[in-house]
Amino acid sequence: MAEGITLTNAIVFSFIGGLVPALLWLFFWLKEDKIHPEPNAVITLAFFAGMASVLIALPLELITSKYIPAGLVRIAVWALIEELVKYWAASYSAFKHNVSFDEPVDSMIYLITAALGFSAAENAFFIFGAIQDFPATVTIISGSMRFIGASLLHVLSSATVGIFMAYSFYRSKYVKDEHLIFGILVAAALHTAFNFFILLFENQNIAMYSLSVFGFVWLGILAVIFFFEKVKADVRN
Repeated sequence: MAEGITLTNAIVFSFIGGLVPALLWLFFWLKEDKIHPEPNAVITLAFFAGMASVLIALPLELITSKYIPAGLVRIAVWALIEELVKYWAASYSAFKHNVSFDEPVDSMIYLITAALGFSAAENAFFIFGAIQDFPATVTIISGSMRFIGASLLHVLSSATVGIFMAYSFYRSKYVKDEHLIFGILVAAALHTAFNFFILLFENQNIAMYSLSVFGFVWLGILAVIFFFEKVKADVRN
């Protein structure tokens, strides 16, 4: 553990470091839906369900790592696991409630909320591990990189599932299921690509790393904002 940091301080710092950035991003996305806001209680439940889903993903990833060697296949399997547990978090907390899930854009809101909860817990674990092994200055830098990259990645991938769900909202159950499966597979593919590029450029200079990896994510977020606005406009029309 970094010199001068007690276990209690490490836990508190990790929790705050994971939670605060996620809440800032959540505030941004909720402002995008201020005309028809979702119930605060359901949003809160979705966020904490997303946090709890990390406790499902981690054991599954540990189990699969025993049978799948390190490489692209393991990266893809882990990405699929995380997309499935984030969807479970949103489904458990919000999608089963007709009152709070009554328009297409809701699928994006709740999936983004669950994704940010997942990201908050994941980043807290990452920061805690970094505190144990690296000086405080490196921990702060690493935490910032996780905030910019991984947090947005989870928003991008889960919002992608939400987009597919939104465009099948008024369709038959068969079409909804078809869109959901395809959306999760696309999200897992995006997630896999991000993690693959992190490994590919991890030994490169920071400029190449930022341009290649974060540039990919930021372009995706711009696309999410576009579809978010389009789904809202389609509902109004």
